[in-house]
Amino acid sequence: MNKKQMKEFMNALNAIVAEKGIDRAIVIEAMEQAMAAAYKKKGGPARCVVNPDTGEIKLFSVRTVVEDEYFRDERSQISLTDAKLRVPDIEIGETIEDPVEMTDFGRVAAGTAKQVVVQRIKEAEKELIVNELGDKQDELVIGTLSREDSKTYYVDLGKTFGLLPKDETIPGEKLEMGSSIKAYVSKLEIGTKGVFILLSRTHYGFVKRLLEIEIPEISDGTVILYSVAREAGFRSKIAVYTEVDNIEPVGCVIGAGGSRINRVLKQIGNEKIDVILYDKDPAKFIQNALSPAKDIEVFITDYKKKEAIAIVNKDNLSLAIGKKGQNVKLASRLTHYKIEVKSYDDVNVEEYRSKYTNEIPEEEIEEDINSLEIADEVVSEETEVLEESNTLEENTDEALSTDVNIEEENHEENTNA
Repeated sequence: MNKKQMKEFMNALNAIVAEKGIDRAIVIEAMEQAMAAAYKKKGGPARCVVNPDTGEIKLFSVRTVVEDEYFRDERSQISLTDAKLRVPDIEIGETIEDPVEMTDFGRVAAGTAKQVVVQRIKEAEKELIVNELGDKQDELVIGTLSREDSKTYYVDLGKTFGLLPKDETIPGEKLEMGSSIKAYVSKLEIGTKGVFILLSRTHYGFVKRLLEIEIPEISDGTVILYSVAREAGFRSKIAVYTEVDNIEPVGCVIGAGGSRINRVLKQIGNEKIDVILYDKDPAKFIQNALSPAKDIEVFITDYKKKEAIAIVNKDNLSLAIGKKGQNVKLASRLTHYKIEVKSYDDVNVEEYRSKYTNEIPEEEIEEDINSLEIADEVVSEETEVLEESNTLEENTDEALSTDVNIEEENHEENTNA
């Protein structure tokens, strides 16, 4: 290999490293494997050494020492007698290496070399992506809108692309190509063909992560985010509490004049956010969750099935239910209770007061304590019912599999933070 060839080789090597962002040593290793594989097609086992500084390539044939009577293939074997003439103390199973002239190995061998290099580089790229994004499930990522088709935005995340289905964008928002965008990783799969990343801006987790970024007390654990329920583009409800004295959790989240919560609102299309105080007493929690309705009397009808009835006066009935039932639905997801709203005019409230004392069973208190520890894993029966009634109408993209669409149908109504 002359100096001109070595220079050309180094230029090609440097170009691959710069373009792919892969460790130089990995590319050199791929080149060595490729050259050895190319020679094997013609001349048997080989070892290749590439000088990383000069680009000089040295190739050696590798033959294994065998007993004379087992000698069959001069390309891969050398008899013990011949081997001892060169290395007197050599033993069976060891190898003899000989320099090989760097010649044209032929079209088939060259194709093999190219295939080896391409495959190794793909593996290295995949490893880079996994190292960079492999722990991003359920996290926020920032990317650039690169291109789009009729159903999907393709978000450039640096080493790879994420898929943002258009029905996972906030209703009414306009996204421009080339602009920076934040999105929630709702599904991340590492497969043989690479890393599949599905993004969302409507997932309740998107609001959860924004709150953790924008509210210091949430990020440091002073204020704990119990659960989040969201109707993207319209309204979200979040439940917070604290175990620190002299801290008002709702005020911490809202900030002076709404300054803190406004930072979040600007990133989600100014949809409304109700900040609710979590209470271990489910009746009080439900009362808080049905805000902005007031003067609510709540009766827990079944703790095991998580069912409750909320009774309100005429003035608060429409507020409690909300437009198209939105307020009570979000309250149900937030509290994990199936809530039925009734008017005082339609029920005998004294009958409810005598029948349901709202004394919390001991096992319910214990269960609630446990639910705080695994809040992300708890899904109420009410949530599951709502999920079933709100399935996606069409596939996100031909590239998105059926199981991905099913998961997206499920996550949109998930209530747990």
